Amino acid sequence: MNAKTASRNTIGSEARSALGTVKSLVVCYLILSVLTVGAIVLMRNNPALVTDAVWIRGSIVAVTAFLMLSFASGAAKGKPRALLRLRIVSAIMVVVIAVIIALPGGFPTWMKIEQAVCGVLLLGVVGIANGKRVRSAFSK
Repeated sequence: MNAKTASRNTIGSEARSALGTVKSLVVCYLILSVLTVGAIVLMRNNPALVTDAVWIRGSIVAVTAFLMLSFASGAAKGKPRALLRLRIVSAIMVVVIAVIIALPGGFPTWMKIEQAVCGVLLLGVVGIANGKRVRSAFSK
């Protein structure tokens, strides 16, 4: 048994399944984020829909989505540091998304709706990544 196989076997099938779900949620978050950047590019000449804040937020979300996919992949392979990074970044992003949605102005309605969908996906990530099945698998 090589080191890669050994680390996969240490997390157990329940945690591996849970982390597979996390990875799927993160992939959906990534796809939505990339599509959002595409929408920003297409609507760039409409200042009511695309502001500087939209460009910045859209870019940050896309970058964090790629990072989170890397973290989710590492966690699914049994890497505790990847799980820790995933737990921290996903929780921070949920809080930031809640603030963006709650504050009046700043972002157009379409972006707040997109962020709400991202938030729902990330709430799933936070819930599963911090759940008992995953935590107990990594505490061994």
